[in-house]
Amino acid sequence: MKALVYRSHGKPGEVLALEELPLRQPAANEAVVRLSAAPINPADLNAIEGKYPVRPELPATPGFEGAGIVEAVGSDVREVTVGAQVILPHDLGTWREAAVVPAEKLIVVPDDLAPEQAAMLKINPLTAWQMLHGFVRMEQGDWVIQNAANSAAGRAVIQIAHELGYRTVNVVRREELLDELRSEGGDVVLLDNDELREAAAAATERAPIRLGLNAVGGESALRMAKIVAPEATIVTYGAMSLKPLTLPNGLLIFKNLRFTGFWVNKWYEHASASERDGVFRRLIEFAQRGLLQTKIEREYSLGDFAAAVARAGAGRREGKIIFRM
Repeated sequence: MKALVYRSHGKPGEVLALEELPLRQPAANEAVVRLSAAPINPADLNAIEGKYPVRPELPATPGFEGAGIVEAVGSDVREVTVGAQVILPHDLGTWREAAVVPAEKLIVVPDDLAPEQAAMLKINPLTAWQMLHGFVRMEQGDWVIQNAANSAAGRAVIQIAHELGYRTVNVVRREELLDELRSEGGDVVLLDNDELREAAAAATERAPIRLGLNAVGGESALRMAKIVAPEATIVTYGAMSLKPLTLPNGLLIFKNLRFTGFWVNKWYEHASASERDGVFRRLIEFAQRGLLQTKIEREYSLGDFAAAVARAGAGRREGKIIFRM
């Protein structure tokens, strides 16, 4: 089978190569999965560049997400059957045609779920779900504010919150995104500028906002901190601006804000099998009902990896870039 491989860290288009690799027979507890689709996430590019917190042993195949079809199973496997559509584990390296995987790490998803959408359930929708459930006890009608609302995780927050009866203030940098995110269920969509504080207060009738989701950092995170209610929690899960959080002391002293972080890899490390399965049951249910549909700009073959990673790393995309095998 063919796989994308990097033997040193650097610019993805320069260090990646498409190589022919052997595909061994599965052990008793393993399954052979033929990959169908795998997205290109920012974390994938960061890993190739050597900028991600976890560095696999080189040579390595990138790719934190992917979906495929079970092609063969070992003699002791009971978790999955041949022909089942599955989501691959996040520590595999999914930019490949096929893989041998411990069967217990596979997540079975319905056949009627499009493979490219199944392939993208494991990071952004799960991140959105956990941030809405793991930090502040939310009730129907409560408000949450987020920046980078047009990102894949941000859109998942909008869809999940809307379905659960939470209301969202969605902050973006481009005016053309305002109507688009409103049409997807965003209750309030505002530009990330110096007028944001008053605009958010007016749009929410000064309702308290007890949860903020920060994927940007820098000035954007500071503006969010000025908007949320006293005792609120701000969860940081990204750093798109590449600038640190810098806060006036008064926001901590007088508003007593709580700042914390979320990294989906850590959740996978600590979640029990029942916790994992429970979350995915809800996400799969949502996806089957037409929710959590991630926008896709373009599909590429593995052989077109140079163009694919270049486009994935560019700004102003209209959706995800994915590999179709």
